[in-house]
Amino acid sequence: MEQEEFDRISSGYVTDPLKSWSLNASCYNDAKFLDIERSQIFYRSWQYFCHAEKLKQPGSYFTAQIQGQPIFAIRDHSGELRAFYNVCKHRGHELLEGEGNRNLIVCPYHAWSYRLDGKLQAARRSEYISNFSAEDVCLDAIQIEIFCDLVFVNLDPGAESLSTQSGNLGQEIRSFAPDIAELKFAHRLTYTIKANWKTVIDNFLECYHCPVAHKDFCTLVDMNSYQVRTHGIYSSHMAKAGLSSNQAYDVTNATVTDHAVWYLWPNIALLRYPGRGNFMVWKFIPVGPEETHEEFDFFYETEQPIEAELEAIRFIDEILQPEDIGLVESVQRGMRTPGFQQGRYLVDPQQSGMSEHAVHHFHGLVLGAYQRACLK
Repeated sequence: MEQEEFDRISSGYVTDPLKSWSLNASCYNDAKFLDIERSQIFYRSWQYFCHAEKLKQPGSYFTAQIQGQPIFAIRDHSGELRAFYNVCKHRGHELLEGEGNRNLIVCPYHAWSYRLDGKLQAARRSEYISNFSAEDVCLDAIQIEIFCDLVFVNLDPGAESLSTQSGNLGQEIRSFAPDIAELKFAHRLTYTIKANWKTVIDNFLECYHCPVAHKDFCTLVDMNSYQVRTHGIYSSHMAKAGLSSNQAYDVTNATVTDHAVWYLWPNIALLRYPGRGNFMVWKFIPVGPEETHEEFDFFYETEQPIEAELEAIRFIDEILQPEDIGLVESVQRGMRTPGFQQGRYLVDPQQSGMSEHAVHHFHGLVLGAYQRACLK
């Protein structure tokens, strides 16, 4: 990115949200910005991979992609958790699919085999070529970390640990979800949204729109107690549960009485809703400049959700998400027109849930990434 371009899209943005204008609309629909975001954000940040329960046993593995980069994580025979690019060092074929358990990693193309530490075990017919030693071949390792019993990976070998970068986030999560290690994966919702990933996160980060667009949700939480705080690479969004007779779903016998939500840079939401012991991980995955794929994972005390939890999932899937998807797709259409370039942040000194200062915080992180692109 040229400095002139950065000056254009950051014009009006200042550190004080009371005085600031928002991110320029072109950042939401021009493909060149997604290319910059891949290199400066997604390839340099900690990305949620899976719950640690998936990788408990030696040989257990899990695969995923990070913006086109195939990755797998595996627990080796000594118990160490490792992550690698999911490509064979012979011709680049992907080594593993999905999830499962392996004693040896064997490429399905030419049967090169690797130990669980990534080192080459054997290459068929390699005895016929010169200057080749299996001991010199190893899969390319990637940083991996278990954070609050969730597995994260980072493609940047020089990145600081997530625990260091995120400050007090781990302590906050465990104070609200002390049972997170015991929770079981129970359900996943997926959505494809015709909107830029930043449009989706902007919407997630404020509840200024909630009394207008989410009337049922506003009975689930006590909006008067809603507080939003920003910290480094995350923000926290906290409220007490509303009335048991709310219009969202039944929380009559709830053991969790807080609405505790965290946004983690760049594209993760972590949630603890009123009800039984639970935790949710919401991932916003850019597909194109105007398309986002969402994965919404639910973790409960049991693998089979109870009726109240099924009701909560239905509320999110059939009411809350359609409301939000309608909002962000409308915003995305508006971003394409000459009628909108920038807007103001509606903030208040109390940092309430009705304030948009967390959106301002997010835009500052995005602009910081764009600024790095200018310095390359």
